[in-house]
Order: sequence, then structure tokens, then C-alpha cells
Amino acid sequence: MVDSGFVAATRDSYDALAAEHAEVVASGLDDRPLDLALFGLFAELVVAGGNGPVADVGCGPGRVTILLSRLGLDAFGIDLSPGMLALARRTYPQLRFEEGSMLALELPDDSLGGLLAYYSIIHIPWEQRAQVFAEFHRVLAPGGTVMLVFQIGGDRGRRTEFSGTPVALDWYRQQPAEVAELLREAGFELWMTAVRERADEEKTTQGYLLARKPANGG
Repeated sequence: MVDSGFVAATRDSYDALAAEHAEVVASGLDDRPLDLALFGLFAELVVAGGNGPVADVGCGPGRVTILLSRLGLDAFGIDLSPGMLALARRTYPQLRFEEGSMLALELPDDSLGGLLAYYSIIHIPWEQRAQVFAEFHRVLAPGGTVMLVFQIGGDRGRRTEFSGTPVALDWYRQQPAEVAELLREAGFELWMTAVRERADEEKTTQGYLLARKPANGG
């Protein structure tokens, strides 16, 4: 049986952050040029694969969802936290945001042209990643593209406070080769793996993976 006891704690923590620190969690990405460039590459791959809707899974306040939309994608956000979704809807009323969990996406099979998980698999226990990646494969159409961004490492921990607000956020860093193998086992074809050295405020290097669901369904 899958242990999803962490889900409620993660939801409640992000609800608290949305209420207390909206100006911080909704800040932009102007200081991450590589991320912005890779969003553009992701958009090109989605279009080349046949296009279709794109889900920003773990979208938070929608700061990446809007960037995907501005790249011409039919992008929408999915998040656990009603508080984050309310913030996203207020900020970007022209976009669609839905409540949901990446462990069991309420989407039809083969319905997406692309799926982005931008620092959102970090709260998934290592042993449940295979379930998540199988779910990503299920909802992507043949030829669809998945992009993952995460902190690199082999450690885990828990954050209990953010700027004076109590939270209970378990986090898990990732090894790119291990994530790539899990994606292959889920049926994906790896397209690109990249590593970025840490910026001054970051504690680790950062990983980027792009993979595609085979055009024949895989």
C-alpha cells in the first residue's frame, strides 16, 4: 500500500505559506536564465510532439504556468494546496488551475502534450517516485514531453519553519542518473540531462531532465 500520509502535511504547509508569504512564493524567475531557456526548449518539444495541453504539476502560485502560456502553450496548473491555487487564480485569472496530486492525476489517459514538474517532485518520498512517473507516462499523449527540475543530492530532510511560519515539509534531493533510470522504467525515452552549478544562495547543484513518451505509446 502506498503511504501518502505526507500529502496533508505538504498541503497544509503550502496553504500557510500562501497566506503569510504571498509576495515571496509568487516572485518571478528573472534571475534564472537557464531555466527560462529550457522552458523555451520544452515548449518547442511539446509543439514538435503534436502539441496539446501542458500541465504544470505542483504549480504553486502559477509563476511558471504563466511563462509556459506566454510561450504559446495551452498551459494549466495543478497543485495540492488550495491556498496556492487561490493565489494563482488571483494573479493569473486568465489561466486554469486545478487542485490535485501527482500521485493520482485526475486526467484522462494520453491527454497531455507536455508535463512540467518544476521543483515539485522534491516532496515525493524516493520509494514513491516510480508511481509518480508511471502516472506522468499515463497522462501524456504519445510523443508528449516531460520536464523535471530538482536539487541534486542523496540526502533528505524536513523543514519546520519558513520566515517564522511553522511548516512540515519533507524534502528529498535527487540523483540525475537514478531519476533517468526511473523514467526509462516508466516507459520514457530520455532526451536531455543537464546539471547547473549552484548559485550563491543555493546549497546544491541543480538537475534538469527532459524525456518523451515514445510516439508509438511506449
